[in-house]
Amino acid sequence: MFSYLKKGIVAALFLAGTTVSVLAAGADVNTTVTGLAIRGHDPVAYFTKGEPTAGEVNITADYNGATYRFANEANRDAFKADPAKYAPQYGGFCAFGTAMGFKFDGDPDVWKIVDNKLYLNLSKSVQERWNEDVPGFIETANTKWTDIKDVAPGDL
Repeated sequence: MFSYLKKGIVAALFLAGTTVSVLAAGADVNTTVTGLAIRGHDPVAYFTKGEPTAGEVNITADYNGATYRFANEANRDAFKADPAKYAPQYGGFCAFGTAMGFKFDGDPDVWKIVDNKLYLNLSKSVQERWNEDVPGFIETANTKWTDIKDVAPGDL
């Protein structure tokens, strides 16, 4: 049953013109093959600048086995003081995908802050669907995340 559901969700995402390539090197954090989180975007800048901002290669901090980059040292220091406040929810995987019980890549350019938490989505079309019931999808994703957090994306 779940195999058919997974294939249906993946097919729907492809038809929507999106990709489902998950770059995760670890099970609970979505990273590039080099361990870089949020594709090198500064997680603090979403809160301070209100937009995705590329981090500098030489201003970094590690959290949950991933490397985060920052636009400046002040952002890095804020992150180090409270990384859970700034790191994206669900390890940076797509918030809607998490609500569906899967781990799809979270696009750092498709984001939303809800109740002071950063959420990423796979694509704008997926985010449009997520926006139809953000509180409900967050509640469902929070529950599902406890079950899938330590499972490799390909095993879901």
